[in-house]
Amino acid sequence: MGIQGMDHIVVRVKDIEEGVRTYRDKLGMTLERRSESEAMGIKQAFFPFPDGGFLEVVAPIGADSAVGKAIDGRGEGVHTVSMAVDDLEATVKAMQDAGVQLIGVGSPQVFVHPKSAHGLLIQLTERK
Repeated sequence: MGIQGMDHIVVRVKDIEEGVRTYRDKLGMTLERRSESEAMGIKQAFFPFPDGGFLEVVAPIGADSAVGKAIDGRGEGVHTVSMAVDDLEATVKAMQDAGVQLIGVGSPQVFVHPKSAHGLLIQLTERK
């Protein structure tokens, strides 16, 4: 039970095309796929790491999405660090018992609130 390691990192950018050019063309990473989530209000680009995990670059579709608001308030940069856990339910329970403030409890995407992690938004991703 608990955090087992890194799953992925999410970087927010203003412009998805510029973000793709940066990570693919300038930094030499391989673009695996692109996606768009209207529910989350984002465009996404995924760059796998050779040893597992991936970098996810996200850009807002509109200014009122969570990513759009984060860019307005804090600019481009690291948005989320996703940590792998072996048992999401047990990890959430243990964190709640320890007084950790969580977002999305009861849903498949649970996050540690930045107030409980020194300013970092941490996603808990179950790996079985």
